Amino acid sequence: MNRRDFLPPILTAKEPEPGLPSPSPPPNGGLTQYSGAWTENETIHLLKRTLFGATRSDIDYFRSRGFLAAVDEILNPTAPLPAPPVKEYTSVTDAAIIGGNTWVNDTNSDGTLNSQRRASFKKWWMGVMLRQDRSIREKITLFWHNHWATESSVIGNAQYVYNHHNLLRTMSLGNFRQMARAITTDPAMLVYQNGQLNTRQAPDENYGRELQELFCVGKGPGSQYTEDDVKAAARVLTGWRIDPATGTAFFTEARHDTGSKTFSSFYNNTVIQGKTGPTGGDEEINALLDMIFSTQEVARYICRRIYRWFVYYDIDAMVEANIITPLANLFRNSNYEIKPVLDTLLKSEHFFDVLAKGCQIKSPVDLVVSMCREFNVTFPPAADYLSSYGMYAYLVNQVTVMQQNIGDPPDVSGWKAYYQAPQYYEIWINSDTLPKRNQFTDTMAANGYTYNGHRINIEGAEFAKTLSNPGDPNKLIDDILTILYRIDISAASKTQLKTDILLGGQSSDYYWTGAWNTYITNPGDMANTTTVKNRLRDLLKYFMDLAEYQLA
Repeated sequence: MNRRDFLPPILTAKEPEPGLPSPSPPPNGGLTQYSGAWTENETIHLLKRTLFGATRSDIDYFRSRGFLAAVDEILNPTAPLPAPPVKEYTSVTDAAIIGGNTWVNDTNSDGTLNSQRRASFKKWWMGVMLRQDRSIREKITLFWHNHWATESSVIGNAQYVYNHHNLLRTMSLGNFRQMARAITTDPAMLVYQNGQLNTRQAPDENYGRELQELFCVGKGPGSQYTEDDVKAAARVLTGWRIDPATGTAFFTEARHDTGSKTFSSFYNNTVIQGKTGPTGGDEEINALLDMIFSTQEVARYICRRIYRWFVYYDIDAMVEANIITPLANLFRNSNYEIKPVLDTLLKSEHFFDVLAKGCQIKSPVDLVVSMCREFNVTFPPAADYLSSYGMYAYLVNQVTVMQQNIGDPPDVSGWKAYYQAPQYYEIWINSDTLPKRNQFTDTMAANGYTYNGHRINIEGAEFAKTLSNPGDPNKLIDDILTILYRIDISAASKTQLKTDILLGGQSSDYYWTGAWNTYITNPGDMANTTTVKNRLRDLLKYFMDLAEYQLA
């Protein structure tokens, strides 16, 4: 299967033709544990789906660990949670907080200050992804951000934004039902979905609707909840408010609808009895979630979401029967624990099928963060927070112009690439975003970005030193493509690139081998050093401008 079918004509034509190509078929196989070879190829596939990129050191480490141990380690992070964001902005309204100290514990309603802090949060988050540990934690935190989508610009309060994000990260590999319960009265979600304005006199249906339609039950053919179910859920959720002094949610009985709430046959005509007293709100929410999670659809819906994020967007009848249904059964039987689902999926023959490799189009975040990590781009030390955050701000802007603004997805549905049929990931690539992707990688391969006296860029020669035999132009090209591409290019294309770029038009491999060896033994030969670095720059730019680089 030639996965390049995903991309033409969008990536190969100067002016995109109308419409999109037909999607390739989904991977084969079921959830039987993978028993094939554990080669570099399988290792890289696992890492590119569960981490942001696969660095040379990561590949060597996890390959040496073996298949089962590698997946186990990826699913069981041991690194401490990242330190919170710090004050790296200038503001007179929080003068008591010293630069470099965190602002996340400070309650402040100043609009300008909160805008600065929300920007600070996004920079910090970019830095966390860049400095990720060898686990799935950062990739799945972004997954949950897309699932429980909120917009920081709508929430306003940066403390709520950070606390919501911290909740997602800490619960990312735990119990989904417990996560749903925590999210339901999370201050950020209460603000975003008007939950703090939901009263018995004026029930607000926003969260009651999205809890079912987007967060738990979905809109599949088996989801038969009704408008009356939405209204009844809204009544259950009345009475919650936020204490601005503490930034926490609390329940007000006087604002709560204490009447009984009757649901449709989809929920077995369940009646949630109205509760009174200070614990009434908690009791009714628990009853609501018990009712929702008693359906078959929650497990199916979440497993489909996980599948589309980590494997492929096309879920046909075979995938539904052989992958989604048994995963959903496992999810329910494990009391909605997330990790068993991921463990089974990531160890399956289906996940490692040849058609599962290189079938995703990278999101902007994946493109940018993976590029920085795979090329070992050097950032200022964390202690130099002003320079670090300045670099992170540049990368946040890059993913934003590529249409993935972290912290601010388009709406409560998240990014369209994960739900909009039939295009899905193909939405990331268009006549506006593709040139910006290429411009970013071209810039990083050349002069990079400079801020506060520091520069981030791809050091092609330093990257080449990490490879097995950079003096051999054939091996050099193969080693680079092993890390950068999930789909190989033809031998003829490699030969042409070698001749045109590394050999400078000459026919003998010696022209590159000699130049590289001289660079290593005599880096002070500036003419030769410049030649080597320029040829590596041009080679990497070319590779990153090809369609294959957009695939993961």
